[in-house]
Amino acid sequence: MYVDSHCHLNFPELAADLPAILERMAANQVTHALVVSVNMPEWPSLMSLVEPQANLWASVGVHPDYEDTPDPSEQELARLSEHPKVVAIGETGLDYYRLSEPLDWQRERFRRHIRAARDTGLPLIVHTRASAEDTVRMLREEKAAEAGGVMHCFTESWEVAQAALDQNFYISLSGIVTFKNAQLVHEVAAKVPLDRLLIETDSPYLAPVPYRGKLNDPSKVIHVAEKIADLRGIPVADVARASTDNFFRLFNKIKK
Repeated sequence: MYVDSHCHLNFPELAADLPAILERMAANQVTHALVVSVNMPEWPSLMSLVEPQANLWASVGVHPDYEDTPDPSEQELARLSEHPKVVAIGETGLDYYRLSEPLDWQRERFRRHIRAARDTGLPLIVHTRASAEDTVRMLREEKAAEAGGVMHCFTESWEVAQAALDQNFYISLSGIVTFKNAQLVHEVAAKVPLDRLLIETDSPYLAPVPYRGKLNDPSKVIHVAEKIADLRGIPVADVARASTDNFFRLFNKIKK
């Protein structure tokens, strides 16, 4: 069986098609999916989507790209994370690709999320783009290893992956691993220890080959696993088993 460790089923492109997506997930042996928060105004609708579904789970947090949005305190993140369906803090992190300095507000938001993860004992879901050095440095400064977590949709070098692994983080690979020119991701996919590997779709984005450029959903995570297995020269069943076991180990509020 497979799990999708990071998706956005509450986004409009997918939410209206949820029954069909759940059917496709079942047909492709995708048993669970983590629906990841990106901002607080949309969090209630995310929870209303997740709560009725036994195999959908949620995180709580604010993505670094959302500048003009309500910013929760550490205490509010901790309070919201008490919900039995909330299994992680994030997604959070740094993104210097779309936004320009000054970005102190983004860095302070990241620190608050790290502290909330440490306070609650929940894992942290980290987004990093064009900001790997600062991301790794701030994880160290805030002792994020005490909470652990996952570097989601990983596209950085093996050296950055090693730094994250050293801080008690898992590495999650998305459909980008199926792209022909994603050489850095291919190297990481071949080297990351199997017991620290997760797979995801980040849907509705980043559909894997052979669906590249089309709408993505959790049922397609199998193609991520197949490509990783090909790069490692192992059966896809080994990737499925390891990534599923890792999912339940990291997000341990979920009972397998």
